[in-house]
Amino acid sequence: MADSSPLGIAVIGCGLIGARRAAALARIDGVRIVAACDRDPARADAVARVHPGCAAFTDAAAALRHPGVSAVVVATPHASLASLARDAASLGRHVLLEKPGAIHARELEDVAAAAAATGARVRLGYNHRFHPALRRARELVDAGEIGPLMFLRARYGHGGRVGYEREWRANPALSGGGELIDQGVHVIDLAGWFLGDFSRVEGHVATYFWNMPVDDNAFLSLRTAAGQTAWLHVSCTEWKNLFSFELYGRTGKLAIEGLGGSYGVERLTFHRMRPEMGPPDTTTWEFPRGDDSWERESAAFIDDIRTGREPSPGLAEGLRTLRVVEEVYRLSAADSAGASSHARSP
Repeated sequence: MADSSPLGIAVIGCGLIGARRAAALARIDGVRIVAACDRDPARADAVARVHPGCAAFTDAAAALRHPGVSAVVVATPHASLASLARDAASLGRHVLLEKPGAIHARELEDVAAAAAATGARVRLGYNHRFHPALRRARELVDAGEIGPLMFLRARYGHGGRVGYEREWRANPALSGGGELIDQGVHVIDLAGWFLGDFSRVEGHVATYFWNMPVDDNAFLSLRTAAGQTAWLHVSCTEWKNLFSFELYGRTGKLAIEGLGGSYGVERLTFHRMRPEMGPPDTTTWEFPRGDDSWERESAAFIDDIRTGREPSPGLAEGLRTLRVVEEVYRLSAADSAGASSHARSP
């Protein structure tokens, strides 16, 4: 039976994303933000002030045990995501866990074990699935409008900013890697959403521009057991922010461009193949009214809790994505070691 009792939410990590998620959740009927936690007390206070009755914390354990907390948003740097989610799930708190969920898949496996023991629901924060163009593309694919999928191609990138190489994302101890584990996980997740599991993973990472010990570009070729391919490139040397996601079926193509804001108007174009082939019939939808993905994802999380359904994307999808990331980093490290060995050979 669905549970419609009021839900108290604790937000752990009160930076830009944590504050945004708190605001989206607070707009849902029967949901209250009751605790805000950040190592920086000013950031915790800033979130607490805009949510009546919300208490501010700098200690995550205290926030998780605060009276009235039923669910938790974890929106910290990557290195602490999994441990906080595990602690929350161990207490029976449901979790909306910011992507990528962990630095290593084994950490996310620990979260899964804790959630299984208490029945906590854990949703991975891959909000791109909730963008209107991608939702519409999913509907068209499910309806068979472009036929069986053959392959997809995606490019995603931004241009960084002054001082980017000194931010936490450039510190592997905090981030677990660079562009691949930051923006790359979004397109890996979307690729898996449309194509399923990948049995073969190929790719490499590179650092071309930014003076940092993590990657600023990643190039991937992923294949399913049936041979469908996802060809992906993510970059923080894009200079002009870009999102491009193309799905190729046997009878048509769907092309998504833009995510709003600096990425440009979000747009979906449907190219329908004619029986005689040649130039396709083309329909384009534009979504200029802003990004409602955070609100929709938040509503899905609350529905997970109230109906007891398994979240999607949840821990299984999060693990699938992280295992791809780990394999690409492993392949790149092996290539680098081989190149160094070859260079030292007489």
